[in-house]
Amino acid sequence: MLLRIVLWNLADTDVTVEELREYVRDEAVDAFADVPGLRFKAWISDEAGERWGALYLWESAEAADQPLPSRARELIGKDPDLGETFDVEATVEGTFVDEQLSRRGLAFDS
Repeated sequence: MLLRIVLWNLADTDVTVEELREYVRDEAVDAFADVPGLRFKAWISDEAGERWGALYLWESAEAADQPLPSRARELIGKDPDLGETFDVEATVEGTFVDEQLSRRGLAFDS
């Protein structure tokens, strides 16, 4: 498995965290729901620091190399400032009594 991290600094762009949050809620979550080989994706933000990004957990290097249904680069207007890929040494799922992990977070709290 592989973990990919991408981060943008939005300070020099025309897009806000709130606008990207709407994109995630209205479009991106559904677009990524059926991507082959994607085990987990989390969109992350630091609104005060004007940063946006994502974490991907991929089943394989081949899966991580496929074209993605994302418009983030288009909306932000540039490639990520940071893009790193790591081998996953181990994973664990904690015990939490809830229906699911999907569709949770600030984009869905509003």
